[in-house]
Amino acid sequence: MPLPRELPCPIRRCTAPTACNKDYSGHIAEPEREGKLKPGRSTGAIAAPLSAVRPALLLIALGVLTVAFLASPARAQMPGLAQDDDRSPTKLVLLGTGNPNATPARSGPAVAIVVGERAYIIDFGPGIVRRAAEAARKLALPALKAENLRFAFLTHLHSDHTAGYPDLIFTPWVMGREQPLRLFGPRGTEEMTKNILEAYKEDILNRINGLQPSTERGWQVNAQDAEPGFVFSDRFVRVEAFAVCHGSWDQAFGYRFTTWDKVIVISGDTTYCPVVAEMAKGADILLHEVYSQKAFEEELSADWQAYHRVSHTSTRDLARIAGAARPKLVVLYHQLFWGGVTEEDMLAEIAADYDGAVVSGKDLDVF
Repeated sequence: MPLPRELPCPIRRCTAPTACNKDYSGHIAEPEREGKLKPGRSTGAIAAPLSAVRPALLLIALGVLTVAFLASPARAQMPGLAQDDDRSPTKLVLLGTGNPNATPARSGPAVAIVVGERAYIIDFGPGIVRRAAEAARKLALPALKAENLRFAFLTHLHSDHTAGYPDLIFTPWVMGREQPLRLFGPRGTEEMTKNILEAYKEDILNRINGLQPSTERGWQVNAQDAEPGFVFSDRFVRVEAFAVCHGSWDQAFGYRFTTWDKVIVISGDTTYCPVVAEMAKGADILLHEVYSQKAFEEELSADWQAYHRVSHTSTRDLARIAGAARPKLVVLYHQLFWGGVTEEDMLAEIAADYDGAVVSGKDLDVF
């Protein structure tokens, strides 16, 4: 899908205006191949069995768990998606629809796109693995069992989107994951990964050198600081990252997932940014964050208004995005309910300016 080379950020007060001024014509990674990693920096793979690795060598390995893609100046030719016998309907599963507020019914932001035997996780807020396990059991989706969580994508590094990262690394390993977790995210993803593994080094050493049975590579992470463009593909999915404008973050992503039967676009955290509409044109589902314009005007102090204005998307601006994109369905998540605002209130605010299908997402909803 061709995109404009420049999309000016409409919020003059936005503290990261360059997020909406990226060159979207290029930086395309070579296609992902099954079971292979891109050439680049060390993946942190360990040749000898971990039971034979001395702690000192293991700690060295902890610092080299990243992988980088080789970029192409033009869009890469992507391999075909899902052969006929693999064509299970694509499912969007909301594992967490919350935000930094500790709302018991809404876990931290986390989404899964499930295609056949594979699940692709987008963000990992508090409760990620247990919510996935609940979805695996209640919704009969074995791809979401803990040991099957192998692919993840991060929109940005805010704590409500990453507090579940250690859980996503270690719980699936303890439950039997045999291969490293693969993660793509904005700048800082690699450094966060290295620091988490360093923080948990005693746990890692105890589990691999002690009596507990464990797999050799399930604790490892192949993390990549990505750039806008195609970042990953396999026979089930093609994934494109695009820059969004989220307050003072110098890089935050939304993602466009293309499978054999659906196009799903995930906004991540963002203020009004035209690139979201461009990426979501004609999509089957646009999953977008939102806050109530009415509550914003009536309930928030001036300092919080200043923050949310450049960091998140109002119901009024989401209606503008949806009107430009015309997806088949808009699903709300990361809703900010201020001053007693309800889901019905938010939907009514959007409906005042947009006549398409919109639903308010809840944890474990499936689309």
